[in-house]
Amino acid sequence: MTTVNFVLWGAQGFLAVFFLAAGAPKLIGRGLERWTGFSDLPRPLVVFIGVTEVLGAAGLVLPMATGIVPWLTPLAAVGLGIIVLMATGFHLRADERVNALETGLWASIAAVIAIGRWDLVVAAHAYAPPWVLVLALGLLVPSVILNLIVLFKRPVVARVGGLEGLLPKAR
Repeated sequence: MTTVNFVLWGAQGFLAVFFLAAGAPKLIGRGLERWTGFSDLPRPLVVFIGVTEVLGAAGLVLPMATGIVPWLTPLAAVGLGIIVLMATGFHLRADERVNALETGLWASIAAVIAIGRWDLVVAAHAYAPPWVLVLALGLLVPSVILNLIVLFKRPVVARVGGLEGLLPKAR
């Protein structure tokens, strides 16, 4: 196993655990109160986000581990990168700069996995040169963030869970 392959497997495992832990509560509907803004979203959208995160987590590891359609791994990484970039816009809208930076870093890790494993797509004769992926990600990242900022200019007010009755009301 080469060093690059070892690092990519580590990144895939790390992201898979993260997205499994992030997606499962959205599916079952528990623990969402600790995240800002989810109470404002329709429940079907939250479930959809959870499903995509859990399936993406499985797609990062299972295809390559089983040897069954391993070319799905870089595509799962691209999908998760898109989801995380959307979350970055969500955090920017809520003026949560640290969370936006964190989700941007998750997207970067997903992009590294997609680029590092892109040869699996090429080997499956689904021809697309590697520069296509780099160009797509390079255009997608700023455009998604910019679209979300423009579409959702108003900031979301952060709520302090469990303290609503204790805080004085604004007049």
